[in-house]
Amino acid sequence: MIKNAIASIALCCACANGFAQSGGGAPAALPVTPAHAWAGPEHAMLLDAAHAGTRIVAVGEHGIVLLSDDGGRHYRQAKQVPAATTLSSVYFADPQHGWAAGQWGVILATADGGETWTLQRSDTSIDQPLFSVYFENAQHGWAAGLWSLLLETADGGHTWNVAKLPPPPGGGKADRNLYRIFADRTGTLYIAAEKGTVLRSRDHGTTWEYHETGNKGSLWAGTAAPDGSIYVGGLLGHLYRSRDGGDTWTAIDSGSSGSITDLVAAGDRVLGVGLEGFVISGTTGAERFTAKERLDRAELTALIVPGAGANAQASAPILFSKDGVLKSE
Repeated sequence: MIKNAIASIALCCACANGFAQSGGGAPAALPVTPAHAWAGPEHAMLLDAAHAGTRIVAVGEHGIVLLSDDGGRHYRQAKQVPAATTLSSVYFADPQHGWAAGQWGVILATADGGETWTLQRSDTSIDQPLFSVYFENAQHGWAAGLWSLLLETADGGHTWNVAKLPPPPGGGKADRNLYRIFADRTGTLYIAAEKGTVLRSRDHGTTWEYHETGNKGSLWAGTAAPDGSIYVGGLLGHLYRSRDGGDTWTAIDSGSSGSITDLVAAGDRVLGVGLEGFVISGTTGAERFTAKERLDRAELTALIVPGAGANAQASAPILFSKDGVLKSE
């Protein structure tokens, strides 16, 4: 059942075709097989992207890390990536310090804006992939993944510890898949998870509580807007907004039937992408978003809005997919 559920979002999570039982104890280290140079890496499956200052950094299959210093017009591979495993998430705390996470519990770190990366963590005792990574500063961060795996570091990733989550409403063990971790302007943390659940922490990850959106489908994406509103979205185009810090949630018509894989807040706009080529957009006060379906029905996985740097002048969002970087239609 878990395998089938994960397979349905393989474009976003890139999980393996089965999961071994954990042997317990310390994670088994991943044999270091560095990512190598690819011809046309911008056409490989890409799953997430982030700003590193004015630079754009995108990650995806085979440990591919792409860098663009001209607003997404051209890309090149990072000089050194120590693991050739699929990377599903990337985040930068500042223009130099960033982290990427993915299959086999891999966490990579960079201190030079994504040019070179080091392996901080992996676990081959169980293929328990990490779907999302977030840092509130260059020292304190989290990575979230399969079966409620939540890792925390207070030293920039030199050590990672498993954070214990409380049981979900109704009892049982904490085993819900955690798809996207992010924070709002107050520092409150949110995790978009399966079964329409959003986890929230108001004390920098010390304690967590569950909040229901009213839907039972998986939530794969989340973002916090500058006005304080919180958005999560996922299966079959379901989109929800909270204006009270996650206490209550209201359904928003996304205009899309394609499952939402990424959400980004940009000023008073919220943009999103999804499977079947949907691109959604709306203002933070709107009760209904508009959706445009691409003619190629590309399986969209992520988007990024170019910054305002001298070499990043494009106004349209940059789209990423299972077929790599796409041009806006």
